[in-house]
Amino acid sequence: MSNPFVQIVEPLDPKQPLKKFFNLSKLEDARYARLPFSIRILLEAAIRNCDEFLVKKGDVENILNWKVMQHENVEVPFKPARVILQDFTGVPAVVDFAAMRDAVTKLGGDPEKINPTCPADLVIDHSIQVDFNRQSDSLQKNQDLEFERNKERFEFLKWGSQAFKNLRIIPPGSGIIHQVNLEYLARVVMDQDGYYYPDSVVGTDSHTTMIDGLGVLGWGVGGIEAEAVMLGQPISMVLPEVVGYKLVGNPQPLVTSTDIVLTITKHLRQVGVVGKFVEFFGPGVAQLSIADRATIANMCPEYGATAAYFPVDDISIGYLIQTGRDKEKVMYTKRYLEAVGMLRDFKNSSQDPDFTQIVELDLHTVVPCCSGPKRPQDKVAVSDMKKDFETCLGAKQGFKGFQIAPDRHNSIVKFNFEGHDFELAHGSVVIAAITSCTNTSNPSVMLGAGLLAKKAVEAGLTVKPYIKTSLSPGSGVVTYYLRESGVMRYLTQLGFDVVGYGCMTCIGNSGPLPESVVEAITQGDLVAVGVLSGNRNFEGRVHPNTRANYLASPPLVIAYAIAGTVQIDFEKEPLGINASGKKIFLKDIWPTRNEIQAVERQFVIPGMFKEVYQKIETVNKAWNALDAPSDKLYTWNPKSTYIKSPPFFDGLTLALQTPKTIEDAYVLLSFGDSVTTDHISPAGNIARNSPAARYLTSRGLTPREFNSYGSRRGNDAVMARGTFANIRLVNKFIDKQGPQTIHFPSGEILDVFDAAERYKQAGHPLIVLAGKEYGAGSSRDWAAKGPFLLGVKAVLAESYERIHRSNLVGMGVIPLQYLPGEDAGTLGLTGRERYTIIIPEKLKPQMNVQIKLDTGKTFHAIMRFDTDVELTYFHNGGILNYMIRKMAS
Repeated sequence: MSNPFVQIVEPLDPKQPLKKFFNLSKLEDARYARLPFSIRILLEAAIRNCDEFLVKKGDVENILNWKVMQHENVEVPFKPARVILQDFTGVPAVVDFAAMRDAVTKLGGDPEKINPTCPADLVIDHSIQVDFNRQSDSLQKNQDLEFERNKERFEFLKWGSQAFKNLRIIPPGSGIIHQVNLEYLARVVMDQDGYYYPDSVVGTDSHTTMIDGLGVLGWGVGGIEAEAVMLGQPISMVLPEVVGYKLVGNPQPLVTSTDIVLTITKHLRQVGVVGKFVEFFGPGVAQLSIADRATIANMCPEYGATAAYFPVDDISIGYLIQTGRDKEKVMYTKRYLEAVGMLRDFKNSSQDPDFTQIVELDLHTVVPCCSGPKRPQDKVAVSDMKKDFETCLGAKQGFKGFQIAPDRHNSIVKFNFEGHDFELAHGSVVIAAITSCTNTSNPSVMLGAGLLAKKAVEAGLTVKPYIKTSLSPGSGVVTYYLRESGVMRYLTQLGFDVVGYGCMTCIGNSGPLPESVVEAITQGDLVAVGVLSGNRNFEGRVHPNTRANYLASPPLVIAYAIAGTVQIDFEKEPLGINASGKKIFLKDIWPTRNEIQAVERQFVIPGMFKEVYQKIETVNKAWNALDAPSDKLYTWNPKSTYIKSPPFFDGLTLALQTPKTIEDAYVLLSFGDSVTTDHISPAGNIARNSPAARYLTSRGLTPREFNSYGSRRGNDAVMARGTFANIRLVNKFIDKQGPQTIHFPSGEILDVFDAAERYKQAGHPLIVLAGKEYGAGSSRDWAAKGPFLLGVKAVLAESYERIHRSNLVGMGVIPLQYLPGEDAGTLGLTGRERYTIIIPEKLKPQMNVQIKLDTGKTFHAIMRFDTDVELTYFHNGGILNYMIRKMAS
């Protein structure tokens, strides 16, 4: 390899002369030693691939000059080593690949050029739902129903695994994508093509950042961007700022990693890290296990950063051994990292690199906490939960308010469940779920929950039978050590049976609540509560009938389930009273850190990981029995309601179309702050009165066959109708929550899809107005694809979450941003105007464009195409159009 930037290329081991690496630590350049470790990985990738894709010969210099260049909007290419996908985002990606093969064929190219060029792993973890719980056969019933509902999708994915090279499918029932990545897929150091180099990954799930806890640089991208990476296209990114997050001190005995991450999430939201890397350092990091670090890195999207990186240290190396990785490979991993100066000692401050900004947290100041009731950054100390919920009840409708009239705060509704009488009130817990890769990947909190359950059962405590309890581990290893340590039976006695291996409640696959519970909630207009060990609690996400949802550690999930309400002060009030009349307090059953660590040392062993993962690709008999076609081009079934050839490439030609000014656009919707991708493109329940439901009914389906929006992402007809279909949507044009808007030409209030169809038929372009943090949440490509299909040409917002802005770019939808200090209010915009957006012939990154209103007013906004490469995508009508033209020509 001829590479002008290579200083030293040498074998790591004389016995393996082909195994070489770029020894950047021996660059005779003092700048390298001052780079954050995350930036060193970007530099290594640029040097390793510079002959292949460096846009400018100065890119390596720009990265070495990181401290100077980070404020200059310098564009750098980054080619990840791997791509990881889950099925909700993976199915539409494979659908796009199949459609792209068709399009390349029509343009006279070779369809097999549409093929992953780097390793891509797709983990099926988003399809299983909590339909059954509190039964000994819940797991099998849920898995059987998952296959019944999703057989067509699974057959399609199996076709994809055979039709495309480098695409591996991890079957359903294996675990959650990020935990499987952490425990099995991640390499830390790649051993490929004759070279050692750092592992790095992008994924079609926003919580791909979890792997940063193991020292693998990774983050979430939209499915569209991931597809381009799989086809060999680098990610073009602006050289990021890196915020150094210094951890000092030791956590208190009762504090869990969940408490730490919820504290960090609130802190970094206040600091403001959107679009930046966060890199952790300081002696406090050495106090955290890899599972603790992974928990903190997992919630990176909730504090808005691009990546949340923990450099590799000896604890990371120990984790690789603990999880059953090949010891010889682990040895070479350590030797490589030592040789290139990337093995970190967090107690050695002389290794601390330069950072853009440094913030600090003393771990000893962290207290047990939850977050909610509607956002992950709204941390509440457990000691304040009762008071905080009572305040939220009466507060104005918003992120911390439900606007319940004072005379209704003490409302109680009686109901009957399975022959017994119960009561529900505001704050009653109706869902309690130990779920999500965020916490189930961490043995300390999972064993802590198991030990708490054991003590609770022995103390005579129970969980009310109507509460929907569930345990959905992130991998089979969790069940293994819970069972071997003897705590599984106590979890089962409290109702926390294993219901499946997948995301489940965390993504809204929580299944139905008992009818009598739903009737009681509806009758009393109650603010019922879900408590889950997940990472997101946006409105309408967890369940339509839980208006308040709190994120908590697994032990606290059990505690609130036993209490039956969040209106409890654990310090002063007992969890319950046992049969002997004794009051049992939370402190009586909370396990100590020493207890948990002793059990973890004994039962979380390498043999478990090896046994579970050596059969992960073959253990699911139903998957093995699926019959899939072997053709390189997919044969589309016109009767399918799951898999449909998308219209994105209809009429595509090799010639580029010059972008045109958007003239007299109507505003489809007007939003405030923090509109999430769940609001834009919900993943869960398809409401029976929705446009998507009407479409499925017209195709002969009954409501029980609707499945979820997430499972229908291979069908654009469903997903277009599901766009802006969240029942908690707040549109300023309408005076109540709901997925409706005003069709201004007629003045009618219509479902959003129906209004968009009217505009489209009349030839009117559309835009969306929004506030801050537009597109927060999941890396959901349908949150950009859906608006595109509705005819939305641009979004005008105060700020964007990183992944969603990238997705809009990928679909050719223009992300516009108000100038600093301006917003809809200061400009006097009502959204009832018509907007003409002037698109100049010559475009440049982040240029200002003129917007004219039909009222005669004119103002400017920033066109958020941040790099030249993004402008290239825009001229092509999106990333995928660009890739098709590239492959066809």
